[in-house]
Amino acid sequence: MSTSVLDLAELARACAADPATWPVTPRVDPDQRWYSRIAADEHHEVWLITWGPGQGTDLHDHGGAAGAFTVVAGTLTEELPAEAGPRPGAGPNGGLFTVEAHSRGATVDFGPHHVHRLTNRGTEPALSVHVYAPRLTTMTRYELDADGLRVLGVDREGEAW
Repeated sequence: MSTSVLDLAELARACAADPATWPVTPRVDPDQRWYSRIAADEHHEVWLITWGPGQGTDLHDHGGAAGAFTVVAGTLTEELPAEAGPRPGAGPNGGLFTVEAHSRGATVDFGPHHVHRLTNRGTEPALSVHVYAPRLTTMTRYELDADGLRVLGVDREGEAW
């Protein structure tokens, strides 16, 4: 039985709402994002991630996994490649990205072909719960320019996380 995107969003919200069930206490590392897998079964996995000010991810996908995340504290900024390519006269990102801010309590769900970058652009730490189905085995990192997405590398479970 597969887990739907809607189920993943519900699971992310439920896990975020019940910190007493987390097997670890989140901590903020001043140099890099801190993360811990807090639950997993054969269908999905749940990660807890802290984001210090200025910390973020590369542009990446989830290796064919669908997912959802809930922001527990702070605000995360999500950048998504613009579907229509760069827009003339667009803002500082050259129109290559659509930018969305997700504050405390927001839940975002996405399908298996989602490419994005998440960053804490605030001055306070952020905390989020992420759910993926199936479990992550690879994540592809990308660069985006006027010609589109270009693969920079593929991270694999057991090597990169």
